[in-house]
Amino acid sequence: MKIINATPEDKEELLSLYHAMIGGPCEWSENYPDENTIAFDLKNEDLFVMKNDKKEIVATISIDHDDAVEALTCWRADLAPSGELSRLCVRKDMQGQGIAKTMMNYACDVLKSRGMKGVHILVREGHVVALSTYAKIGFETVGECDLFDKHFVCMERGF
Repeated sequence: MKIINATPEDKEELLSLYHAMIGGPCEWSENYPDENTIAFDLKNEDLFVMKNDKKEIVATISIDHDDAVEALTCWRADLAPSGELSRLCVRKDMQGQGIAKTMMNYACDVLKSRGMKGVHILVREGHVVALSTYAKIGFETVGECDLFDKHFVCMERGF
C-alpha cells in the first residue's frame, strides 16, 4: 500500500469512504465532510490517501487549517507552530491493522517537513478507539472544547 496526495479524480471515492462512516463515533453526516471540504484540502495539497494494489482508497487524512481550532487556549506554546490533523478515516474492512497509525505518522512527517514543531487533533468525546490509538502514538490530552456544535477532546504531541 502507498500513501500519496489525493487528486480531484479521488473525490467520489473519498465521498463514499466518508459517507460509509455516517452513524459512527465521529458523527459525520451527508453534509460533513463534503465536496467543499475535499476541494479545500486538495487546493492546499493537504489531503492524503492510502491506496492498495488495486488503486482503491483504503484510508485518508487531512492537514486542516481552522482558525477556531488554532485559537483554543489548551495548545502548548512550546510546540508552536503546530499543525492540525483532521478527517482520519480507514475503510471499515481495513480497520484494526495499524493503518490509522501509519496515516497519522505520515501526516506528522509532512507537518514536520513544513517546519512545524507539533501537531494537534480534535477527537469526538467517546470515540474510544481513536483516543486509544492516538495515545499509543504519543498524543496527550491537553483539554476539551465545544466547537461545531460538538464536544471534543483536544490531543497534541511534539516532534
